[in-house]
Amino acid sequence: MPENMLKFIKVERAMPDKRDAKARTSDFDEIYGDYSQQAAKDQASRCSQCGVPFCQQGCPLQNNIPDWLKLAAEDRLEEAYAVSSATNNMPEICGRICPQDRLCEGICTIEQSGHGTVTIGSVERYITDTAWEQGWVKPITPPRERTQSAGIIGAGPGGLAAAEQLRRKGYQVTVYDRYDRGGGLLVYGIPGFKLEKDVVERRIKRLEDSGIAFKFNCDVGKDISLNDIRDSHDTVLIATGVYKARDLKVPGIGADGVLPALDYLTVSNRVGFGDNLKAYTDGTMNSEGKRVVVIGGGDTAMDCVRTAVRQGAKSVTCLYRRDRANMPGSQREVANAEEEGVVFEWLSGPEAVLHTKANKVNGVRVRKMKLGRPDASGRQSPEKTDDTVDIKADMVIKALGFDPEDLPVLFNETALRVNRWGAVQVDFKTMETSLPGVYAAGDIVRGASLVVWAIVDGREAAEQMHLAMKAAAKQQKVAAQ
Repeated sequence: MPENMLKFIKVERAMPDKRDAKARTSDFDEIYGDYSQQAAKDQASRCSQCGVPFCQQGCPLQNNIPDWLKLAAEDRLEEAYAVSSATNNMPEICGRICPQDRLCEGICTIEQSGHGTVTIGSVERYITDTAWEQGWVKPITPPRERTQSAGIIGAGPGGLAAAEQLRRKGYQVTVYDRYDRGGGLLVYGIPGFKLEKDVVERRIKRLEDSGIAFKFNCDVGKDISLNDIRDSHDTVLIATGVYKARDLKVPGIGADGVLPALDYLTVSNRVGFGDNLKAYTDGTMNSEGKRVVVIGGGDTAMDCVRTAVRQGAKSVTCLYRRDRANMPGSQREVANAEEEGVVFEWLSGPEAVLHTKANKVNGVRVRKMKLGRPDASGRQSPEKTDDTVDIKADMVIKALGFDPEDLPVLFNETALRVNRWGAVQVDFKTMETSLPGVYAAGDIVRGASLVVWAIVDGREAAEQMHLAMKAAAKQQKVAAQ
């Protein structure tokens, strides 16, 4: 084993410097700084180079983590980038927003031995940010151009990953998206303090420079039909994600000031781009000076509470019906939120939204909970107690997760089969839907999940689309002879 590895006994785990909570809550810039070259090298050198790399198994993309950690420790950063980007279409994005504590870092061998995990995500970010700075990230140049084309519906992480993979093989690719910018939830769902938007924009620019066509402000089912897209391309991928907010059925939920999480985050992110939005300027989607209550315990809820703090909320409270150990969101994000002044009310479920005679929200009645037996997911189920408490609120944000939109209706295509939850049904061997030549990937198939899983699905769907188009081209060639 080279001398520059296995240093976890001598070198302490160290994240990049994190900005002071008071300073960082005054803007939407990312909260973590950059590693210096030496710091990145030192942290990478802590890797134990396991014979069975659990970190790789814990990564949905099966990234070759020990390999690029070793290369980074040896100052071979361009090679490290090549290895990292071979399995991941956006490693610097995953390095920023993946919940590493639940994935690769969570099962790091040296973490289990008590020495503190290798900071895999931060090193991954450093490698690729350096690659951008040094000009190692270049537009795609396919070995040969193919005449066949693919249409991709959705410019989120799954669609972008598929577009890149198909373009690498020389296919002509067009991406259709209802929004005015590419990136999906990467730009309109995730706040800048976790992912600054120029990081996403440079990815989109690279794909455009690679010959991928983007048609923004193009709402499939309104501006163009699914059949028109199918007629224009040899294969089609549906990668729309899931955007339908789950609702909460309690009295008063329709009061003014009760907002869906994604609407709130989208407005905030658009304002960050410089868009002038009435919903923000008139205070509807602006929490400045307000007492804000966020309902939910996932990563979206964490995005909402931390956004409210930055908008200047008077107070921010997060209600979650289970305890901290059973929450689905990243523990790292919870810690960041607590540092920024967010109050967490664990074992607390909304009983009713309180409001004035004018139907303006002024509080939430909270039912205290206790934990019972584990449910199907393994987490203990919340059970109601007899205790209630009223919490004052001027704004209530529902961050309860997302469901698929009704695509057969939106696309005016009743032959597109969906399951009982509205997710598109596919043959998981081929990722093909009930419509021949139409594939699906990401959250619209698996339900609301992580960005990294959308990338996995996009890559797999692209490979299946390639195989189908390759077979079709071969058949045409034989028929022409």
